[in-house]
Amino acid sequence: MLTRRALLAGAAALPLARAGAAKGLATVPPPTREAMVPVPGGRVYVRVDGDLSGPRPPVILAHGGPGGTHAGLVEAIALADQRAVILYDQLDTGRSERPNDPRLWTVARFTDELEAIRRALNVPRWHMGGFSWGGTLALEYGARRPAALAGLVLGSPLISTTRWIADSDAWRALLPADVQATLTACERPLPPAKPACTAAEDAFYARHMVRTRRNPAVAAYAAAAGVTGNDRMYAAMWGPTEFTATGTLKDYDGTPLLARLDGRRALFVAGQYDEARPATVAAFAQRVPDAELAVVPGAGHALFADRPDETIAILRAFLARHD
Repeated sequence: MLTRRALLAGAAALPLARAGAAKGLATVPPPTREAMVPVPGGRVYVRVDGDLSGPRPPVILAHGGPGGTHAGLVEAIALADQRAVILYDQLDTGRSERPNDPRLWTVARFTDELEAIRRALNVPRWHMGGFSWGGTLALEYGARRPAALAGLVLGSPLISTTRWIADSDAWRALLPADVQATLTACERPLPPAKPACTAAEDAFYARHMVRTRRNPAVAAYAAAAGVTGNDRMYAAMWGPTEFTATGTLKDYDGTPLLARLDGRRALFVAGQYDEARPATVAAFAQRVPDAELAVVPGAGHALFADRPDETIAILRAFLARHD
């Protein structure tokens, strides 16, 4: 099944749904540096592109999921012409160690990974961005008000599970009636045959996840590097499908944390057709005084896949203003 986790892992592809998107990176370059960094519970894979001691603060980006990988964010390496870009795989997924201990799958522990990486790389000051489930980690990290934080990007963030499900329901209501009926039937104890459910789910994903064909260079990179996600983590923390939250995040509500963010250095981003609806992301941004908001035209949930050039331009300008 093509879930949010799988798509953001960078290893899946959807048929061409909408023409005209930029191609992004032609190839994924080798990293400047790689490391296995100790974090609570094990070691995580970290990839650095660019000079960590350069004149501009580096940026670290947290991938989606839960259970996604850094491969879904490799288009952001384009930023390394101005600053170092740090990508990493959260514990138990990608190229990181896999103790496969669900007791480690907590929001707080995943947030703790960020400071462990910063200390290991000896970075005094950096920008932090997170996308989808990574946006949850950006929210949690920013709410801690770390002295090292220069700028904060919350991309298509999961802020409230209740709101996320409501957004999915709102988008589903715009699908053809037969697709809606199939999706509803697939959530019942006796669902239709799997191919019918998969086809209905793909109709949703084609509109709101990745609206264009993924960059083949990203898929080739993930395959060559053996970057794979963790379906077990996704199911345990989120649930069996994109539309049903039964895992440990089912009651997650980070809305109160918005008040703790420094809005003068915060940017909220969403795609025009994002599963995290732009109206919802805008409402979250309005709760953070002085925060910025950007909507990437033509993009779904996977911003870097759909509109890499536009997404990079938005991030480049924001980071420069907060160096």
